[in-house]
Amino acid sequence: MSKEFAIEREVVLPATPEEVFAAVTTGTANWMFPTPAPEPGDPIVKNWEPPNRFTVRQDGEDGWFNALDFIISARDGGTAALRYVHSGILTDDWDNQYDGASKHTDFYHHTLGQYLRYFGGKSAVYAEVGGPPASSDPAALDAVRKSLGVSAVGDPVRLELPGLAPADAVVDYLNPYFIGLRTPDALYRIFGRNNFGGTVDASAHLFGENADKDRTEQALSAYLNGVFAA
Repeated sequence: MSKEFAIEREVVLPATPEEVFAAVTTGTANWMFPTPAPEPGDPIVKNWEPPNRFTVRQDGEDGWFNALDFIISARDGGTAALRYVHSGILTDDWDNQYDGASKHTDFYHHTLGQYLRYFGGKSAVYAEVGGPPASSDPAALDAVRKSLGVSAVGDPVRLELPGLAPADAVVDYLNPYFIGLRTPDALYRIFGRNNFGGTVDASAHLFGENADKDRTEQALSAYLNGVFAA
């Protein structure tokens, strides 16, 4: 059954409107995942008003649509407020899809803030992997948390991924659905999509000079496979 939805958020970010606009238009690989670079005049771009508004909307059959609206305004102290609205039509399993999209929104916006605060102006190499089938178990993300030895935001962590040099990290996000780790040159994100019918997946935003997408993906995959080995 199809049903319309809207996810609305307002966050204050440690950056200027110009920096936020760049991040949500051409810099999505730095905090979310790579998306096609939009251009003024593209049919899906409904508002292009740098640095204050960016809106995209895709339409499909039977009234289906998916729209993202970013409204950005300057705040005191060199910060900016971002008002975000994600609206559209969800089909099938509406409650689970909406819950997953809503919780992912909060995690992505947190990661956006981390990027702007600690890595603003840099461009990331983006890596991502899906977890093994065994990571679809309801307790799967908890197994990753225990493997990492994290219990609270702010915890220091020695991040040891197979094939990569160990790195000192800090837990920047932690709840029953996601884990965020920040190192001096990367943001590592663990997604508990086992809560939404999927697997535990992982991504990394790599800002170091020697960032290696393939090697990092191999390391993340080996780590997850190790956690969930029979």
